[in-house]
Amino acid sequence: MHRLLQIRFSAVRSTAGRVARERRNVHASTTSGGSWIRPLRSSPRPGRVHLVCFPFAGGSAGYFRPLANSLEPDISALGVQYPGRQDRRHEPLIEDIGQLADEICEALIPWETQPLAFFGHSMGSLVAFEVARRFQRDDRRAPLALFASGRRAPSCHRDEDFHAADDDSIIANLRSLGGTDPALLDDDEMRRVILPAIRGDYRAVETYRAPTTGTTLNAPVMAMTGDRDPSVSIDEASAWRGHAAGSFEMKVLTGGHFFMHDHVAEIADCVSRVLLSNRKGARPWPSDLK
Repeated sequence: MHRLLQIRFSAVRSTAGRVARERRNVHASTTSGGSWIRPLRSSPRPGRVHLVCFPFAGGSAGYFRPLANSLEPDISALGVQYPGRQDRRHEPLIEDIGQLADEICEALIPWETQPLAFFGHSMGSLVAFEVARRFQRDDRRAPLALFASGRRAPSCHRDEDFHAADDDSIIANLRSLGGTDPALLDDDEMRRVILPAIRGDYRAVETYRAPTTGTTLNAPVMAMTGDRDPSVSIDEASAWRGHAAGSFEMKVLTGGHFFMHDHVAEIADCVSRVLLSNRKGARPWPSDLK
C-alpha cells in the first residue's frame, strides 16, 4: 500500500512539475478573458446566458463542472480561476478581495455581449458581490442575478484569523468544513502545495470589510446555505436581503459548508429556472423556489 501511495503522489508531483515547466505556454489566447475565465460547458452562442462561477478559498474553476453540466442547455457556465493554483501556480496570490474583483471585472469584458449571472460559493460569494458592485458603479450591464452560496452577507462580520494560524490549525479547519480530500490533508507534500493558496485566500476573506456605501445591488439576489454550516448561520445568510434592491430569495438545504455536493441537481434546477425566467422578463423567482 505504501508503495502504491508513493506511485500515486509521484505522479502528482510529476504533473505539477510539468505544469510549471510549461507555464510559458499558458497564455491569454486559450480562452476569452485570458487565464482568468474558463468555459466549463460547451461553446457560447448568441443569446446564451453565462453563469460566472467564483470558487471558495483554495478552490478552482473546475469545482463547478458538475453544476455546469446540470444546467439547462441555454445556460453556459464560466469558471473563474484565481492565480496561485493549478496551472496558475506560478503566479502571485492575490490576498485582497477588492483587487481580485478589479482583475475579474477586466477579464469579463469579452463576455459582456451576452447576459451574465454570478454564482459564488463561500469566499466566491464575496468576490462575486464585489464584481457586481463594480459593474453597477461603472454602469456596465448588470448581472441577471447573484447567487450567494455558503457565505454570510458582507454586512455580517466575524473576527477570524485562521490565515495567521499554524498549518495544523488550518488543516483542522479544513477537515471541519469537509470540502477537501482527506488524502491531500494527510500527505505532507500535498499540504505544502495547497496550503499557500488556502492561507492567502483566508487572508483575503478575513481582512475584507464591507464598504459603507454602494452595497445594494440592482439585481435579484438569492442566498443559499446549509442547515449545519458552522461558518454561516441562517440569520447571517438571510442578511443578504439587505444587499438586494429588488427580489431576494433564501434557500436552506441540508448539509454543512459544502452542501452543494449533495444538491447539485436541485441547485442547477433552481439557477436555471431563475435565469431563464428572468431573461424572458418574467417573474424572477418562481413560486416553487419558496
